[in-house]
Amino acid sequence: MSSFDIDSCELVDADGVFTLKNSNTTIGFTRFNKCGEIEYIFVNPIFRKKGIATKLLRMVKDKTGKKIVLQKPISPLGNKLLKSLEKWD
Repeated sequence: MSSFDIDSCELVDADGVFTLKNSNTTIGFTRFNKCGEIEYIFVNPIFRKKGIATKLLRMVKDKTGKKIVLQKPISPLGNKLLKSLEKWD
């Protein structure tokens, strides 16, 4: 997994949605509520395996101050992300 310079991106924080963008495209986003529940998370396939989803989730945890809870994953990638979150506690 190569590192990703989040400082090179624009972070838009709008009413329960964090969106990371560069000058060309949306890199990723997550929608969450005040309880720390992640309703949706997406990372552009070009930017996957760079720790972006983890960085987005950490931003949610920092903003809400709550333990992150994912809604039931429907994809293999969602299951993998859920397992990585278990290490945070």
